[in-house]
Amino acid sequence: MDFAPILVADIGGTNARFALVTNYCKTDNAFVIEHQHTFPSCDFKSFEDAVDAYLSHINLPQIVRACLAVAGPIKGEEVMLTNLGWQFNVSTLKARFGFENLEVINDFAAFAYAAPYLNETDNVCVKQGIAQPHSNIAVFGPGTGFGAACLARSQGKQAVMSCEAGHISLAPVTELDRQLHNVLREDLQHVSVENVFAGPGIARLYRAMAKVQGREVADIDAAQIAALAQNKQCIVAEQTLNHFCDWLGSVAGDIALSFGALGGVYIGGGILPRMQDRLLNSRFNERFIAKGVMSQYNNQIPVTLVRQEHIPFIGAAACIHQGND
Repeated sequence: MDFAPILVADIGGTNARFALVTNYCKTDNAFVIEHQHTFPSCDFKSFEDAVDAYLSHINLPQIVRACLAVAGPIKGEEVMLTNLGWQFNVSTLKARFGFENLEVINDFAAFAYAAPYLNETDNVCVKQGIAQPHSNIAVFGPGTGFGAACLARSQGKQAVMSCEAGHISLAPVTELDRQLHNVLREDLQHVSVENVFAGPGIARLYRAMAKVQGREVADIDAAQIAALAQNKQCIVAEQTLNHFCDWLGSVAGDIALSFGALGGVYIGGGILPRMQDRLLNSRFNERFIAKGVMSQYNNQIPVTLVRQEHIPFIGAAACIHQGND
């Protein structure tokens, strides 16, 4: 069967990345990704201008299938990229470029769609387990924010569920968690997962850790904290990042239970791939499993740290491919 190429895009506040998926290899369970190009998002006044630039760049015949992964809210057919001031309507975009099939999805929805197509050899096992075939898969990741989604699968059908897991209440589990949580509450009306497990949250956790220990620390950002920890120049920085990984295990376990993720849990985002050794040597797994009467349930779930490239492209292609091929 001929494979109609799929225009895929990964649109963020900094870059607009485009590619063309030209085939799917069933033997390797992999999409063929070609004609990749990255544009600085600020170079364009609108998303339509960015698409025009890419199509002019590749100069190929009419493309009829497209899927766009965007880091922004999607409300019905209206898409808003707040950081760029871009807004577009899905039907209007579809008509303008002559797409017969166009989907616009959240970036973590793309991650969920991509999950069944990931290559194990490119990624890192955080926790051993046995994934149940055709069961739900959960994805999440701390980065600038905290994103999560689920690939729900039942009776041969599947759908992606996006959510706002970053804004659920962060639950303290250990005594140190409770002490940190109490300090965090002094400045935050609502201590959410994203308040701690995202880029800006690391600095917040660092200050809370220092206060719990009665130490004075400078007001520094996540990159500076990571550097201090890496060079073993600040015990509070090391303890902060260690506890970040520990406590995240409890959050990940909650997400696994919430989504019934017996098909596995995949971790993405921009932070943890740079903290791989620290994550693997942390209490993440212990805290992932520690769920009382449901501990055995979580114990069987494998957890994978995704380091593979082009996840938004793979997920965007999968979104279209699964629905049409």
